[in-house]
Amino acid sequence: MTKKKRDESYVLPDANDLATLFREAHRPLKIDALMRMLGLHRRMKKELEDRLDDLVRQGRIIRLRGGAWGLVEQLRLVTGTLSIQRSGMGFVLPEEKGRDDIYVHPYQMGDAWHGDKVVVALLPGRHGKNPEGRIVRVLERGRKEIPARVVRRMGRHSLLCRAADPRMAVSFVVDMSAVEEKAEKGDLVVAAPGEKVEDGLWAATGLAVLGADDNVLVQERLVKINHDVPTDFPPEVLEEARDLPAVPSRDDMEGRIDLRHLEFVTIDGAKARDFDDAVYVEEQGTGYRLWVAIADVAHYVRPGSAMDREAQARSNSYYFPQSVEPMLPEALSNGLCSLNPRVPRLAMVAETFFYADGTPGRSKFYAAIIESKARLTYGQVNRAIIEKDEKERRLLTPVLPLLERAEALARLLNAKRSERGSLDFDLPEPEVIFNIYGETVDIGRKVRHFGHQIIEEFMIAANEAVARFLTEKNARFLYRVHPEPDTEKLEGLFKVLARTSLAQHLPGKASAKALQGVLQAAKGTDQEFVVNRMALRTMMQARYAPDHEGHFGLASECYCHFTSPIRRYADLIVHRALRRTLGLPVNGPLPGERALLSIADTLNTNERVAMEAEREILKRITVLFLSERVGEEFTGVISGIIDFGFFVEFNEVMAEGMVRLSSLDDDYYGYLPERQELVGERTGRSFRLGQTVTVRLAEVNVARLEVNLALAGPDAVASTGAKKPRPAGRDRTDRAGRDWNAGRASGEGRGGRGAGGGRGYGRGEEPGAKRGSGNDAGRGSGDDAKRDSRDEAGRGTRDDAGRGTRDDAGRGTRDAIGRGDRAAATAPSAAAQADRTSRKARARSTTDAGWDDPMPTELPEPFENAPRKGRGGKAGSRPAARKGTAPKTAAPKSAAQKIAGQKASAQKTSAAKNAGDEKTATPGNSTRAKEGTAGNAKPDKGKASTKGKTSGQPAKSDKGAASEKSGTAKAAPKKTGDAKTAKARASTSGRDKQDQTKTAKARKAGKNRDTGGEA
Repeated sequence: MTKKKRDESYVLPDANDLATLFREAHRPLKIDALMRMLGLHRRMKKELEDRLDDLVRQGRIIRLRGGAWGLVEQLRLVTGTLSIQRSGMGFVLPEEKGRDDIYVHPYQMGDAWHGDKVVVALLPGRHGKNPEGRIVRVLERGRKEIPARVVRRMGRHSLLCRAADPRMAVSFVVDMSAVEEKAEKGDLVVAAPGEKVEDGLWAATGLAVLGADDNVLVQERLVKINHDVPTDFPPEVLEEARDLPAVPSRDDMEGRIDLRHLEFVTIDGAKARDFDDAVYVEEQGTGYRLWVAIADVAHYVRPGSAMDREAQARSNSYYFPQSVEPMLPEALSNGLCSLNPRVPRLAMVAETFFYADGTPGRSKFYAAIIESKARLTYGQVNRAIIEKDEKERRLLTPVLPLLERAEALARLLNAKRSERGSLDFDLPEPEVIFNIYGETVDIGRKVRHFGHQIIEEFMIAANEAVARFLTEKNARFLYRVHPEPDTEKLEGLFKVLARTSLAQHLPGKASAKALQGVLQAAKGTDQEFVVNRMALRTMMQARYAPDHEGHFGLASECYCHFTSPIRRYADLIVHRALRRTLGLPVNGPLPGERALLSIADTLNTNERVAMEAEREILKRITVLFLSERVGEEFTGVISGIIDFGFFVEFNEVMAEGMVRLSSLDDDYYGYLPERQELVGERTGRSFRLGQTVTVRLAEVNVARLEVNLALAGPDAVASTGAKKPRPAGRDRTDRAGRDWNAGRASGEGRGGRGAGGGRGYGRGEEPGAKRGSGNDAGRGSGDDAKRDSRDEAGRGTRDDAGRGTRDDAGRGTRDAIGRGDRAAATAPSAAAQADRTSRKARARSTTDAGWDDPMPTELPEPFENAPRKGRGGKAGSRPAARKGTAPKTAAPKSAAQKIAGQKASAQKTSAAKNAGDEKTATPGNSTRAKEGTAGNAKPDKGKASTKGKTSGQPAKSDKGAASEKSGTAKAAPKKTGDAKTAKARASTSGRDKQDQTKTAKARKAGKNRDTGGEA
């Protein structure tokens, strides 16, 4: 008995008590110290270790090398999820709310992959606005299954594969012995990662072969795995769905208002399969009465059931171009809860009266039974009502009066919404068009018209009416909130617009209220594209929350989601709250305040997953489609600018690509973030948002999902050796003393996190935007306009574009590269040389780190170490260079030293005068300029010809230079070589007359050559 009492006296503390113990100890603790502090028997050591391991998995404590455990928060450690961009940069998204994202350099990631739960140690200093850190522990792999592309076979059953997600720079040796299907090079397989083999290489077990990566369905499966999109329903969920009736029973209809006599209709996309809303409109006096009937999903899905738990875990339906992963089983989403025509269906109805000016009056809410009279499409409504097509009007004769009343009311509601300040972003969305074989034949722009707007206006009105009613009744539910734009982003937008013709429409101080007026002023002008894109980037992200905060994008004081319970769990929460408020049965408990907040976090997270998955599959299909059109030219509009290039959105195809600054060799371009513009330092040429350009599709990288462009047609940049027009009024002699550093300060900055600055901008629910996403299967994002999103005006993230690259692959050395030799008379000062050296080192270290440009270009050698042009050696020759490095030579000597070989400290000035005619830098008889043209016509790879940049003349090739020579000048290249020997001999003492004669002949030949070149 005594032993039993002793055992019962040892109580193991829970996780929170253990965390409190660590916090009070103010130091890391070992297991023995913990046992003593807790008064535990040694036989409970294993249980305590298990409890500590649970805390480690939660990220609350960490095991130190000495065997002790330490509290994460007191070790300057943060737990979060690692998000990596295609550029290689990463950010840890902390679990603790209110913390800034932590920047992680690629060299500080260790063995962590995109999506992993990690512990990051904070480092001194910051990266822009973000703290910087180093990953010290991977707590949990974000992905248990990873799609990978086969690189090559490594034996009978092994494959060397590369992760198909460009954000994961990791390879696998995959054991495919358990998979019957064979995979070929380039195919996609699914692998479960195992142990690490070496840096960047892991063992893995093959699970399945997806197939060839040029198949759209294969790409969809890949994206679903990448984002953990649920596909198959658990057996218990399917069993619950099978137990439901095929049609509503008499018991289901009991106590409901019968509205089957009203002419309800559904209006959706042509490819939609689930219909969760139907509408009916009547005129009443000078106003209108609107009925919005929504499928009563809450009647069938009980809180806490297997179906409810799965719907909450999915949070929303996932739409892809050729498939849909619904939130609810098809027995409900396409059957019992779909308002199909001419069959009875259960619904929750919002009935609202509107005055003649569109102001809402009283609303009523109740459970009803309805029967849709017609299943209409947006196109049919547009043709019959807006375009007045007689054929379509005859087909829709039974419901034509209803549609005309609906149009009239929708226009009133739209005008009222605009009057109160609702924003309407007019941005095109892509639509993928397939042939009967499932192959992509085109990616066009989805057509939007007032046929879409009718339903959108009615859905917004119903959502507002329900939100107002539940708020008045103090019900607990989820609002749809959208905060006001970030003040700094708004100020940046107004600064850019102040430089345009819209300046007169801007208020004295940037404000969110003025944004609608700016959008209206830009409509129909050349600035409309720019204003819409930039204004969208200032938007905050819309989200679900149990708190009443209002909706900025819709200018709505009270808003929720009520109209799509088939595909959004938030709407199901609202339906249950409405039923409870009306006294209708809910068949289960409703979530409390804390549970509701947790549900909102889950919904917000999964909504972002759905958005990212839909964006990725569109990107993949676009890249595959463009891979067969390399070399073609397109016209387009610059849709985004960052400091290493700009994005161009095509007119012919709804796709975009990037023109990198490394492909522009006519000038050095500085990024001016406050103007969203790239400006050439020498030519003054600029690239800005909304500018029309012609581009050539230069390269498509399917693995990295990159589309690289080059300017073409009238916009093509001339090559390094092409002749450039000289700006009028500028004297060549000004070039020698020009300060090439002037004006760089404003464009040299590192920029923000991409063109719009910051993750998560621009997901506001824009009214008037497109109601559907994907192929309209289930109407995409519905009434709130374009899934409330589009933080991709540059397309958010444009992934590798976001958070910028800085200094454009060696832009820091651009001033040291030398724009021509700049005449020996203007030798750089010691301060200038020191400045060039420091900028060179800074740019080298930045580029070598690998985080500036996703595809860094090789740095040109600075001016001090560049190969010398002119008389030294044969025309066009270059010194040998190591592979991967720029050629290096000794420090260049002045022109006077080359000719006379005299000591620079004593005779530099006199040597320059003796050179006289031969070395003058004037345009008329510049021997040196001409020799530089012929002698260095083929610059190093990635380098511009400095001669051409100094003089403004074309850099000619050897062949071109020879074709211009005449008479004795044809022998000039050989004599130039002899002249070099003569100069060398003359520089020792000048004792050989024969050599002096050769030198004179060489000089004469050079003059003849100059004359021939000018002629």
